[in-house]
Amino acid sequence: MYERMDVSEPASISTGIAHRYATAVYDLAKESDKIKALEGDLTALQEAMNSSEDFRDLIHSPIYTREQQGGAITALAEKMKLSPMMANLLALMAQKRRLFVLPQLVQTLREIIATEKGEVTADVTSAKALTKTQADKLAKSLNASTGKKVTLNQTVDESLIGGLVVKVGSKMIDTSIRAKLDSLQNAMKEVG
Repeated sequence: MYERMDVSEPASISTGIAHRYATAVYDLAKESDKIKALEGDLTALQEAMNSSEDFRDLIHSPIYTREQQGGAITALAEKMKLSPMMANLLALMAQKRRLFVLPQLVQTLREIIATEKGEVTADVTSAKALTKTQADKLAKSLNASTGKKVTLNQTVDESLIGGLVVKVGSKMIDTSIRAKLDSLQNAMKEVG
């Protein structure tokens, strides 16, 4: 017989680990008035994760030893000019074999910082990149509806064909043409 497995468990474990690290490093940064430096570190790490397959392999691959991960992450932290606080955190995570939670750590830290500033992040996916005017107009509209300062996290997904998918917290607005076509297709299946 096959045993049932809860596939959400590994994700929740990663989120829990990331949250503990994020809370600890945020508290340290706040005490030493280094929040700005922490935000710079997060941007550098996010860019590295987005643009470097080698970096993603380093943090996710189990084939590297603790020493290899630790040495590589220390060298990268120095090259990326990360703050000593973040460099030490990454070294500790490598030593504990926890680098795989780095994406969740970056996201959690961004959320903690945004909450402290009274900001909220909106994930915006569009078929093509928004112009500055479009992004500003969308941010202004979201500011008015949420009552908070909204920062846009933009991504492009050409499969949307047109329109936007906007996620703010647990709310999602999908005005993409793909969603409208899917809805129309489902309606046609019900009729036929």
